[in-house]
Amino acid sequence: MKITYYSTANPLSPEKTDALSRFLHRELEQYGDPVESIRKAIEYALDDPKNGRGGHVAIATENGKTIGAAVVNRTGMESYIPENILVYIAVHRDFRGQKFGKRLLSSVISETEGAIALHVEPDNPAFYLYRNLGFGNKYLEMRLDKRDC
Repeated sequence: MKITYYSTANPLSPEKTDALSRFLHRELEQYGDPVESIRKAIEYALDDPKNGRGGHVAIATENGKTIGAAVVNRTGMESYIPENILVYIAVHRDFRGQKFGKRLLSSVISETEGAIALHVEPDNPAFYLYRNLGFGNKYLEMRLDKRDC
């Protein structure tokens, strides 16, 4: 498995961004978001940190085929909220259960400076991977969506 990182210094083309957005949407299945939301997270990661944004995108390939990807966004909130959030990570369904996800996430952890937060639903099978790699739940997240009020 080869992992390539993309950022402001090594951007993705618009075509690759579209393809990656569709890949993540498809492979995240019920745990994902709409393609346009995924695209926004990728664009955020590839934006210049001078704009208060940034991060990186990791794409794992095997024989030239995308088999996994991760999107990390910088939060800009060092010291009181983790500096990074792992927004998306997914492995192609044909490659699951073969440690590709663990290898991809381990690489992402190594390449990311500072603390990393993520959100995971309790019934997501990836929950155990995150826990095994050292992620813990320090807080219970609560949200207020004003559209629902």
